[in-house]
Amino acid sequence: MLSHVMDKKRKNLRHMIARYLSTAIPDIQVEISFSGQKKIIKTDECGYFMNWFEVDHPLDHTGWQPVDFCIHDTSETKQCIKTGEVLIVDTDAPFGIISDIDDTVLVSHATQLLRKLRLILTKNAKTRLPFVGVKEFYQALTGNNSANPIFYVSSSEWNLYDFLVDFFATKHLPKGPFLLQEFKSGIKDLIRSGGGSHMHKTQKIHRLMKLYPSLSFVLIGDSGQRDPEIYADIAAQYPARVKAIYIRAVGKKKELDKKLVKQTAKEGVEMVLVHTTEEAYTHALKAGLIQSEVNE
Repeated sequence: MLSHVMDKKRKNLRHMIARYLSTAIPDIQVEISFSGQKKIIKTDECGYFMNWFEVDHPLDHTGWQPVDFCIHDTSETKQCIKTGEVLIVDTDAPFGIISDIDDTVLVSHATQLLRKLRLILTKNAKTRLPFVGVKEFYQALTGNNSANPIFYVSSSEWNLYDFLVDFFATKHLPKGPFLLQEFKSGIKDLIRSGGGSHMHKTQKIHRLMKLYPSLSFVLIGDSGQRDPEIYADIAAQYPARVKAIYIRAVGKKKELDKKLVKQTAKEGVEMVLVHTTEEAYTHALKAGLIQSEVNE
């Protein structure tokens, strides 16, 4: 039994190291097909690609819809076809949700290096744990039928994308686009995973605000890193569009900066420190953001 457990840990270790030793492939042609339209673009120096589609006809429905990706080799022969999904947001939704992941949804110990590395290196999507009650809370916020879109803006790198997809599916958490840090390569980057200035989170939240100008948001994060400051800044710039801010107390930071709380209050936005998901649920219920109760 002990040998079986050690084999699993070694397998998890190999998979995680492989994620950070993988190599980006630049200048590859990718054909994107969506709703009857096709575009061919090239990957950048980090292996990323992105493009905008302007659909000139009504879509059958909002929500998740299929999009096809095809890689072309140097002879322009199609080598790989992959079907993915794109989220078409219903702009008439009551609100959207923007959530951090590490130590907000996923128990990560991001501020404790050794504990964080032990989790990253020895656990997988099935054995990592979400915080108690998160599934029920997020399902209630999204309206249980995902009428309210949810976006996961995290300081985790794109290297962890497949792990996060598996984790959220395994734990039955509401599906939403992942907006992560740029791809990194190397063991040092694995050790520093989730670190940095977190400025990319501010940039990505601004992008969501501009992309959906008629949509208000609930912001959810934790006290371990910079979420309170980032969310306070967002509330100051979009005061009429932030319905509430929930900050999970983690690590040594068990209190919020009173200046930040006062700052958001002046904008008519309440920043709430919670120690359990149940506390956040209770507040959201009273605020009219959700309709039913959950037992944690």
